[in-house]
Amino acid sequence: MNADFSVQRDMMIEGQLRTQDVTFVPLIQAMREIPREAFVPVRRRSLAYMDEDLEISPASGTSPARYLMEPARFGKLVQLADVKPSDLVLDIGCATGYSTAVLSKIASFVVALESDSALAETASSLLTELDCVNTTVVTGRLEEGYSNESPYDVIFLGGAVDYVPDSLLAQLAEGGRLVAVIGRGNAARAHLFIKESGLVSSRADFNAAIKPLPGFELEKGFVF
Repeated sequence: MNADFSVQRDMMIEGQLRTQDVTFVPLIQAMREIPREAFVPVRRRSLAYMDEDLEISPASGTSPARYLMEPARFGKLVQLADVKPSDLVLDIGCATGYSTAVLSKIASFVVALESDSALAETASSLLTELDCVNTTVVTGRLEEGYSNESPYDVIFLGGAVDYVPDSLLAQLAEGGRLVAVIGRGNAARAHLFIKESGLVSSRADFNAAIKPLPGFELEKGFVF
């Protein structure tokens, strides 16, 4: 089974990442090394390398379902962030920790923020098992970020959002980058925010129809 997953990882690299212009070598090496299947519920591990978002935690009560972002879109978003070996990264919405594990291989340290305590516990356990020692998992509201360890060189949002709160942009270091997919469905696009001379600018990049993160919904206005 392990050998089969290894083959699937190679196929993911060649068939999903490279065909979508994901070329950043440290990222490709990290995604080849990290066992994506370990972050997926046992009953769904055979689907770990499919090229679409994968549900890893079903909706329950008021809590929405959570997903593992499809490999190509994840890779393109990390590549857009231009993560460097010296960077301190805030990974918002880490879920079971896959994104944190990958980022830990290309950054100096990763703070993983998760709002669901059960997912956070799973992430912490898996990151320890995989010897991702340059990580820590914290719990809290995703839209508030984690100012205790700020400022960050990179802030990564692991799902689509309606908007990026100013509170997150305030946690960027000078020269820091924030990457997020803004919008819903096929209209969603990845955006890169950069802080320079204390001011934050942004630009849209590629289209990315991915599943949303909780906590970033715009309030619906009144309809007359």
